[in-house]
Amino acid sequence: MTVIAAYLYRNGRRVRPVTIDERIDCAHDKSEFVWIGMAEPTIAEMETLRRSYDLHPLAIEDAIKANQLPKVDIYGDQIFVVARTAHVEEGSICYGETAIFVGHSHIISVRHGSARAHRALRQELEAVPDRLAQGVDYVLHAVLDFIVDGYLPVIEGVEDEVLAMEQQTVDQFLGREDITRIFNLRRQVMRFQRILTPMHEVANKFVKLDLPCIDADTRPYFSDVRDHVRRVQTMVDDLREILMSVFEFSNLLEQQRTGAITRQLAAWAAILAVPTAIAGIYGMNFDNMPELRTRYGYFVVLGVITIICSLLYARFRKLKWL
Repeated sequence: MTVIAAYLYRNGRRVRPVTIDERIDCAHDKSEFVWIGMAEPTIAEMETLRRSYDLHPLAIEDAIKANQLPKVDIYGDQIFVVARTAHVEEGSICYGETAIFVGHSHIISVRHGSARAHRALRQELEAVPDRLAQGVDYVLHAVLDFIVDGYLPVIEGVEDEVLAMEQQTVDQFLGREDITRIFNLRRQVMRFQRILTPMHEVANKFVKLDLPCIDADTRPYFSDVRDHVRRVQTMVDDLREILMSVFEFSNLLEQQRTGAITRQLAAWAAILAVPTAIAGIYGMNFDNMPELRTRYGYFVVLGVITIICSLLYARFRKLKWL
């Protein structure tokens, strides 16, 4: 069974468990409502929920497919919310989806591919009945806030890896694997941005628009969710800049080191050119070369070679080419 938890609440406290095929007629007071949590439900179970709570067929279809971007849809006196979850799996950011049906006296969450269950959230809300008694709009805020808070560990983990790469570029060349990892992280961060933008729009709608089942008193709570999304967006933007700067900095250092090696080779080539040229001249087999019969010519030539090479070496050392 994919029903994780299903309870009737009154005044912030559990009254009794409910089944998904049971129609609950709650009082007009918003403190009485049904909260159902499901994970990876079947089509038959979703159809049962549709009949029990008069859910819109298009919303049911979206909840089953689980391939939507974050959004808010209005169907009569009910709203349908899609949020995307994120978690790290084997070094990559993976995404899930949570679809939420909200009516006057019911809230139904349907999770797909989410690594974090809502059990801890439910226990946290049940520990403070006064807050849970505020109704389904407060529970909706809590679910969205729970999802957005799950973004922070993901981004912080990527940030730690990026900062480690940044330090590595100072100490040594980045290898092929490191550069591949940088571009892979950049793609993941860009994809994360495509999730965060509509999530910010979702939170913003709850703050600025008059929506069914959402009281004006809960808008400050949704404003807090929007601020959390904005904070993660800022971190993601900074990560993109750092990733690009790491690659560019590594490229500049590699060019600098390559230039230093090239200058060293040029300096040694210039130094070695002196004895090579002199030796080449005296290696020519001509009879009329007066220096060949000089008594101390050999030692003079060696001395000249040594002096010139020493001067060149000192000059290149001063220029920091060697």
